[in-house]
Amino acid sequence: MACDLILLRHGRSTWNDKNLFTGWYDCGLTGTGRDEARAAARLLAGAGLIPTAAHTSMLRRAVETTQIVLGGLGLKTTLAVQQSWRLNERHYGDLTGLDKAATRVAHGDEQLRLWRRSYSTAPPPIRPDNEFNPNDSPLYADLAAGQVPLCESLADVQKRLLPYWHESIVADLRTGHTVLVSAHGNSLRSLIKHLDEIPDSDIGELNIPTGMPLHYVLGTDMLPTEAKHPLERALNPEAAAAAAAAVAAQASHPPPA
Repeated sequence: MACDLILLRHGRSTWNDKNLFTGWYDCGLTGTGRDEARAAARLLAGAGLIPTAAHTSMLRRAVETTQIVLGGLGLKTTLAVQQSWRLNERHYGDLTGLDKAATRVAHGDEQLRLWRRSYSTAPPPIRPDNEFNPNDSPLYADLAAGQVPLCESLADVQKRLLPYWHESIVADLRTGHTVLVSAHGNSLRSLIKHLDEIPDSDIGELNIPTGMPLHYVLGTDMLPTEAKHPLERALNPEAAAAAAAAVAAQASHPPPA
């Protein structure tokens, strides 16, 4: 029996607006981001995709997006949401808080591409004196020593995310739930890489726009029943493609004066 999986990157955040490397820094949504979440709820309602189980990260931009979507669907008080650090955004290490365009100017196009879009290259580890260091947040007080990273490649993100996928999300799918996963650009890229079996060399070309639901129909093997480009699974594919192009161009914007 086929099952429905909805993947949703959080709405636009305050640090998206500033064009900063965000990672585990816990910024909130902008007004535009909240509007994107409300629009996502309307798209889901129009498609008849009503979640019966929901998973999100520990970061408030994803949590708030989830709550707005569920509220728009009349589910905010009735549907429990599971949260896990394993769905967090990629930890950008000491890039956290830096402007992406300024980082390109300082380190060059190729180094920036490797840090942003390669599968196996991690950024520099975060320094204790980085003013945006999120590692001592009480959100992670219950994690075992060594579980909070100093930096991550996309491969690292996939390694910590897939156990949660198999143990928690797949468990909901196998019991017939329509599952919403509201997370982040890189945590969703790592999951999509697994689902669509995207090669390491090609995953860097995938950009996921904020606030636009992607609908996966999965078979009993928990893989897509139909081969498509991930953005073709968007409930509004044309808008998703245009927004993804804007994500890809973030580092080309002029750095702040």
